[in-house]
Amino acid sequence: MSALKIKKGSTKHSAYNLRANFGDEIETHTLAVIVDNEAGVLARVIGLFSGRGYNIESLTVAEVDHQGHLSRITIVTTGTPAVIEQIKAQLGRIVPVHEVHDLTVEGAAVERELALIKVAGSGDKRVEALRLADIFRAQVVDSTLDTFVFQITGTPDKIDAFADLMRPLGLTEMARTGVAALSRGMETAHPD
Repeated sequence: MSALKIKKGSTKHSAYNLRANFGDEIETHTLAVIVDNEAGVLARVIGLFSGRGYNIESLTVAEVDHQGHLSRITIVTTGTPAVIEQIKAQLGRIVPVHEVHDLTVEGAAVERELALIKVAGSGDKRVEALRLADIFRAQVVDSTLDTFVFQITGTPDKIDAFADLMRPLGLTEMARTGVAALSRGMETAHPD
């Protein structure tokens, strides 16, 4: 009798779970962390990542509750499932942290990013840049005889795609805000 040739972890719909609970696959996760809005909190959170060699792909921070003095830190990070679990556990142990939500696993979430993209060019390249900006719904927020500055919002993939198309047309500079994310539906990552 021959052995079954089933690729380990080939499907999540199998009757038998053949996948390891914590594989070696690198995953990207979006974490929403509610913290006290006080000096040094961001440095402590960032210190946790840098001290253990974890990577931050994107980071946004803003006050979300003025009366409660709470801020929301949205972190996009990568790692194996075990590393992501370790990051969440260690974040939860920092004293000024109230909540840690993994928006990637807790259900559907909405993610958006803002970018400003400067494109230098003339003639046909300038016309093509304007045409592509229209397709991507990017707005011209500044214009000179030689350059355009486009403002675009959307998913990080959309911004990457727009930047990739602008490179051959004269992309000279880009600034990105980082991901802002919220879970969809009634779930909330913010205490009332």
